[in-house]
Amino acid sequence: MPSVTGRGKLLLSEAWWSLGANLATTIAATMTVLIGMFLLGLFIALGTWTVSWSNHVKRELVVKVDFRRDATRAQESDYARQLQSNPYVKGGGIHYVSKEVGLRQMEKQYPGLAQGLAENPLPDRLELTPNTPENVDKLYASITGTHKSASVHSVIDGKRTSHRILQVAHAIEIVFVLATLVLVASSILLISNTIRLSIFSRRREIEVMKLVGATNWFVRGPFMLEGLICGMLGSVLAVLLLVLGKTFALPAIVPKLSGDPDVHALAFPVLALVLLATGLGLGAVGSGLTIRRFLKV
Repeated sequence: MPSVTGRGKLLLSEAWWSLGANLATTIAATMTVLIGMFLLGLFIALGTWTVSWSNHVKRELVVKVDFRRDATRAQESDYARQLQSNPYVKGGGIHYVSKEVGLRQMEKQYPGLAQGLAENPLPDRLELTPNTPENVDKLYASITGTHKSASVHSVIDGKRTSHRILQVAHAIEIVFVLATLVLVASSILLISNTIRLSIFSRRREIEVMKLVGATNWFVRGPFMLEGLICGMLGSVLAVLLLVLGKTFALPAIVPKLSGDPDVHALAFPVLALVLLATGLGLGAVGSGLTIRRFLKV
């Protein structure tokens, strides 16, 4: 009777032989897993970065108060003192930005817009930080409408802009989720089809194996390994593609994204482990479902 190690080698060799015998279907199943895991990796990276970025945006939310052009410094100072008693303003969260400072900031951020200006078009401004990000709407409401000061020209609520950005981010996430679900389902179906074709092509061999006393798990083992191998190969190739993207494409994209150190995606080693585990899970599910349906031994 062969040892446990010998049986393991025999099962593995049987699985490799069967994968080679159905090479076209094996390649199709592996490539589908690859695409599904690659998109899943992109979705996880994009989703975790978006959540981190949205949390950063919440912490950076401010309400901007632009004064009228004819407002005096005394009026601006009086209004700033009034805001110190506003229950929705964070302690020390009132920051005065003069129009001269604002112009220098614009020259740094948007040098093209600042060129050729005959005069400074910017107003003096107060930037108000809410005591909590959730209270930015209440802060906005408390200084607009009937509460608006005569020296104030306009009030800009930063959360309105962030809402629009987050809506776009959520739409992207939904698209990635739907595409990933479709490709995961396709991966399971193709792995199942690979196992089913292997079972059909070896049905007489299976009958002989049962007649000479082979156990159910000895018969099922190679088919389980086939599914696991397809899932593992697809996920490993997906990780390799992500490594290439991280090495060559990401350096060109990162400078255009938020440069804040607290905005980041899931660590790549963790992402790779998640993809490898998911690929193995797809292989196990695909082969397990097929064995139960088509291998009645």
